[in-house]
Amino acid sequence: MKPSQLARPISLSLALAVSLVALIPIGTWAAAERFEGEHYRGVGDAEYLRLLETAGRMFEPDARLQNLPMLYMPAWNGLVEGPTWDAWWIQNSYGTTYSILPLLREPFLTFLQNSQDLWFDQMGDGKRVGASSPFNWVAPDGCLCDAARPGWIVYKQGDGRTKIHDWGMEFTAAGLVLQSELLLISRDTKAIARYLPKLERCAAFIETRRDPTNNLFLAGPAGNLLAPSFAGWKRSDGTYDKAYLTGLSITYLAALDRLVELEKLAGRSDQAQRFVGLRASALKGLQQLTTDEGYFIRSLDPDGTRHGVYGAATHGYFEASPNHDAIAFRITDEAQSERIFQKIASLPGLRPYDFVLPNYPSYDDMYEKPEGLWGYGTWVNGGHWSTCEARMILAYYRLGKFDDARRSMLKLLTFAEKFRMDNPLVKFGSDVYQPKQPVNLTYDAFGPPAAFMRGLFEYLYRADGLTLVPHIPPGVTELEQRDPVRFGKKKIYLSVIGRGGVTAVKVNGRKWNSFDGKSVFLAYDKTPDSARVEIFLGGAKSSARQLPKVTPGLKANNSKPTTVTSDDQFDKRVDHVREFDRQLRAARLGDTYEAAHAKLILEFAEVTAVRRELLKMEKINRLPEPTQTAADKSYDETLVKLCNGLESVLKSYERSPDTTRNKMFQLWSHD
Repeated sequence: MKPSQLARPISLSLALAVSLVALIPIGTWAAAERFEGEHYRGVGDAEYLRLLETAGRMFEPDARLQNLPMLYMPAWNGLVEGPTWDAWWIQNSYGTTYSILPLLREPFLTFLQNSQDLWFDQMGDGKRVGASSPFNWVAPDGCLCDAARPGWIVYKQGDGRTKIHDWGMEFTAAGLVLQSELLLISRDTKAIARYLPKLERCAAFIETRRDPTNNLFLAGPAGNLLAPSFAGWKRSDGTYDKAYLTGLSITYLAALDRLVELEKLAGRSDQAQRFVGLRASALKGLQQLTTDEGYFIRSLDPDGTRHGVYGAATHGYFEASPNHDAIAFRITDEAQSERIFQKIASLPGLRPYDFVLPNYPSYDDMYEKPEGLWGYGTWVNGGHWSTCEARMILAYYRLGKFDDARRSMLKLLTFAEKFRMDNPLVKFGSDVYQPKQPVNLTYDAFGPPAAFMRGLFEYLYRADGLTLVPHIPPGVTELEQRDPVRFGKKKIYLSVIGRGGVTAVKVNGRKWNSFDGKSVFLAYDKTPDSARVEIFLGGAKSSARQLPKVTPGLKANNSKPTTVTSDDQFDKRVDHVREFDRQLRAARLGDTYEAAHAKLILEFAEVTAVRRELLKMEKINRLPEPTQTAADKSYDETLVKLCNGLESVLKSYERSPDTTRNKMFQLWSHD
């Protein structure tokens, strides 16, 4: 996440020093006032600052923790759900991707877009056969999917009684949210022109399920996001049909918010206004799915039966996802959001191990009995999903529930430190789903650390600018976020001083007037390309120290890193990448995706060497076997995959008509 840190190799001794500091346990810092990290520094609640730093470490190569590069997949030059899950899911990636997007950098941006292209390049068109039997479905135009890989896409939830499953209705809405958010952040006009027609097709598909009499949306079995727990409407003859699904309304509303802004950004005011109207009517319809206590039910049958009214004689469970999502995506106002949270807080069984469950108590309305995999606390019926936890954490931040967010992050680390970042988590969120694997790793599990960072400023991207909504724990009196926030081609460096409401703002040392007591607005056309944004709370006047104009990275050291592996031939591959990186910078191509990929390889090679040294020095607690061996192996495997992927990409440029790409191939091929 720190571009300057990837720009050049660092000395092993310096890397070791940084890693040794990172190994100090969380509790050791509890009494300290000032915290200094590579991603965050500040004054006050050092444990919280330490957790933020740890969250940042998980999205770049790290010697101790499982990290995002380990999910690289050369087959599509992108990210993969996990070593045992070789595809890209919408539901599983939803919370993580949405949360990390403002802070995500290259090459991960390219990796992520390539993964999401698996959905959009193969989306339903009424003709395409998605996969071979038993997934050989032809989806309606605009339908996205459960999961996809090259040449293979599953348009319905692929587990369970697939013959009665509906199309991926809420999958499509969530995919629409993710791609729209990505485009709003990047503000790339060519990308917007490419994807906007596809996003409009997704919206049109969802609109086919709108009931014009009540402005609610119909979905059948497994049409929900955490499918296949939703069975739809069970008729008196035992068959299943469509019901009004609350999650579909809420996720689609979040999508429409972003689609409206994209249309404005593209200069399509008529389309923007049309979607504004669709959003307004959908929001009005949502009132019919609200209880007297202010929270949302799960669904409404066409005959009037309500599912998810807590305490009712039948279907008397509480459904978490539509409720925490309504808060996280600002579908509900402050008053209703607080009422929803109070209901969540009143149900200890909903968070028995700090993580939120999808429901409490068990469902009584699935199409399968609640036993085995469908038993309560195991899978989609009361098992824990980190993609949902990410959105729960965003809701915590919006409402100032910082201790809840803290507990979630601390709980996540009990799995991360054991190389057990699995999903779902069984036994109500207390154990891994695949205990026989020596290590576990899933993209879902990066959701909590991603949300733990995004929640600080929320980041509301719009066509004309970016609104920052500071949510700073009261125990933190000074905070600097050292990684830049993306805002089109601009980079925003954020710091906060004081407690309370926003009382002053400076941008690059100059007074900035676009703020109120709760937020700061950065108009795109007025924000500098590199902006140091200082936010003063509660009348604070200045920092206890001068903040630099540009966040510094680790100082460069031109020394060659120590041996990465015991394979001399592979070490030569890393040297080849190092020379390629040098030549790219000399050719003024150092800001390209390809350069970022090369830099990531060098960074990961350095971290792999650091890890070996730390293990020799006994500075990393050894894990029980076979986990320790598998954990160490995962570093070597990741490095090989990153190298293979870059080499494959560059070889594809050999006959490219693009002169820049062709030049990159020549640089790579030059001995």
